[in-house]
Amino acid sequence: MSVEAGPRRRLEPDARREQILSVAVRLFGERGYAEVSTTDVARGAGVARGLVNHYFGTKKDLYLDVIRVMLTVPGVAITSLPQGDLPTRADAIVGWYLDVVSRHSRSWLAAITAGGMAGDSDVDRVIAKAIDDAADAVLRAVGHESPGPALHAMARSYVGLAVSTASEWLRRGVLTRAQVHRLLAATLLTMVEQVFPDA
Repeated sequence: MSVEAGPRRRLEPDARREQILSVAVRLFGERGYAEVSTTDVARGAGVARGLVNHYFGTKKDLYLDVIRVMLTVPGVAITSLPQGDLPTRADAIVGWYLDVVSRHSRSWLAAITAGGMAGDSDVDRVIAKAIDDAADAVLRAVGHESPGPALHAMARSYVGLAVSTASEWLRRGVLTRAQVHRLLAATLLTMVEQVFPDA
């Protein structure tokens, strides 16, 4: 399968890097790790292959960045949450999460399953770090800035539920988005109100 070259235009280094990463997210999501080359990514971004290597290193390094960007909750997602009560904030963080996974469903599903790279120690490490960071983001979203180990472990469990439930919705189509939203928001509220206080 060929990838059409994107238009070449002058971009600042950060913008060019983001453009290349965006193309990589799409291609790895569509075709998997083994079926995408750095030449494909370069062609899709309208740049020389050497520029992909310059910004990202090897194909595997690029793929690790794709996994990071697909699984990491950016700080702006937390700082831009509404300042309302806990149910409002829980509803907002779940809504943000479902917007992201639905907008990038193929790439997100490929990232959570390691896109054919499961068992690779570097990939496993990046996924584990992303889960840790997502747990921290969930805790910050509900007002816990300095959690202890038990609270963090509970938040990691919630992230696992969120990933599994979104996967049921996107991959199997058994659950609707509204059902997933209600389940995740209600579970988060229950954890914060009834479980976290004893942790």
